Amino acid sequence: MKTMKTFQLLAILTVFAFAFTSCSDDDAPQVINEEEVITTMTVTLVDNNGTVKTMSKVDADGDGPLDPIISADDLDANTTYTGSVEFLNQLEDPAEDITAEVAEEDEEHQVFYVPSSNFNVSVQYNDQDANGNPLGLDFTLTTGDASSGTLTVILRHEPIKDAAGVSEGDPTNAGGETDVEAAFEVDIL
Repeated sequence: MKTMKTFQLLAILTVFAFAFTSCSDDDAPQVINEEEVITTMTVTLVDNNGTVKTMSKVDADGDGPLDPIISADDLDANTTYTGSVEFLNQLEDPAEDITAEVAEEDEEHQVFYVPSSNFNVSVQYNDQDANGNPLGLDFTLTTGDASSGTLTVILRHEPIKDAAGVSEGDPTNAGGETDVEAAFEVDIL
């Protein structure tokens, strides 16, 4: 009888041991960083004379049924522009500045500027994250001779910044998730 009670006690202790080890801290639910809503992207370009050119994408209802409004000013040929980009959530009142969050979480973001093959522009990053990798909130855009094409601007969340071509502004191997993207049709005159 004593052996039976010992056996039952050991069986109960074994069950409790498995129950406690299966409930470790590793099983705690992870806090998910919800994706930000970005309703407005504005690219501002300023030449050496102080002339301002803009490109913008406004999606007034976020991911709702209304199509975004995309517009872009013509650019001048053979000109260097100092550029910046701003991201806003205008569904909030007052509008939430997502640009500040991107700057704060710089290691987790990169802005890509991808010209179409027929578009005579080049882009250089002027800012870096805490690890010395490109960020892209500030940049230089240089136009060549007259041409027409598309400049696609992409804000990527958690890109692989050390992947091939990413530090040069090529999103092909970047991975991550696109927070916002716009293809601006632009003429260089």
